[in-house]
Amino acid sequence: MKKGLATLLLFVISLSAHGKIITKEYPYKLDTTTFKGFLAFDDAITGKRPGVLVVHEWWGLNDFAREQAKKVAALGYIALAVDMYGYGKNTTDPKEAASLAGALRGTPTMRARIAAGLNALTGIEHVDPSRIAAIGFCFGGTAVLGLAYGGSDVRGVVTFHGGLFSPKKEDLAGIKAKFLFLHGSEDPTVSPDTIRHMEEELTKAGADWQTVFFSNTVHSFTNPSAGSDKSRGVAYNPLSAQRAWKDMELFLKELFSPMQEAARPNVK
Repeated sequence: MKKGLATLLLFVISLSAHGKIITKEYPYKLDTTTFKGFLAFDDAITGKRPGVLVVHEWWGLNDFAREQAKKVAALGYIALAVDMYGYGKNTTDPKEAASLAGALRGTPTMRARIAAGLNALTGIEHVDPSRIAAIGFCFGGTAVLGLAYGGSDVRGVVTFHGGLFSPKKEDLAGIKAKFLFLHGSEDPTVSPDTIRHMEEELTKAGADWQTVFFSNTVHSFTNPSAGSDKSRGVAYNPLSAQRAWKDMELFLKELFSPMQEAARPNVK
């Protein structure tokens, strides 16, 4: 017991020592396409540490996604914000964003691209490939669900106002990840029936999942650029955003804690 507590204390101390957050563009490839990821890490922490994949909204890898990666790095993890569109493409035009996301959503290409991002993250020198999580915002939530449903060896995934959907029956047996869904109670983009069905299918899979609804909250509630007009179905809610981030922090600590490691079954 004393040894376990000492190990936990060292883990907490290692995540509490903050240095400078180092950031840089991190290119990686899939077939002939170059993707311009964004890497962030705390240079005060040495040795292997958990890695967190950060997946952007339908706008592409923009400043908001980069900021989320830096915030994750400040928690003591190595964060890689992936580029799902290739060549660093992003937009501020909703029609173009819908076209870019729509061309990928639900396709094998989407799963291949998120898997390429995962491979890039696990290939980074100081990342412990056995301790990986993925978080996604809006379109990025859809992407990280596809990663988990595909049986990738990630400890857990977190969706913020994600494009939620159910796993296919053939995916259920291979799901290894834990799930945290952070969602606005008034988000018009995903129906309550869709969420309920997803939860039922994950229960059939024996998955560990939790859904947190935030009242008075619609879609894109974590992004200040969404504005404040709830009637549009899209609006920033700073209180819900703060609460959701704290929920994610707790989830990641649980995933990567030494006590969780000791309790984790060997997955082949």
